Amino acid sequence: QVQLVESGGGLVQAGGSLRLSCAASGRTSSAWAMGWFRQAPGKEREFVARVTWSSGSTSYADSVKGRFTISRDSARNTGYLQMNSLKPEDTAVYYCAARSSNTTPYNTWGQGTQVTVSS
Repeated sequence: QVQLVESGGGLVQAGGSLRLSCAASGRTSSAWAMGWFRQAPGKEREFVARVTWSSGSTSYADSVKGRFTISRDSARNTGYLQMNSLKPEDTAVYYCAARSSNTTPYNTWGQGTQVTVSS
């Protein structure tokens, strides 16, 4: 089973940038994917972006398209979420997660990292 360790959160002004990292270890499947989710206080967790490990295919929530970029470095077993043009509404705890295929749920989660965007 894969284990995930997330880092890179912090405080940034509106319009600024942050890059989150998610280091994966342990067993992974050939079709596994890494996703990023976020949860703001009082709100449900929401999907942000996803990248498949084999092909690098990406998917984004409408709210972050054009601003966030998800990527992976297969050699380092690490995924990244580059966040540009940050807005106060991006403030949340960000989690990376793993799924073994596109037909299975995300069942492995990182510990979360706080992203705070000031206005």
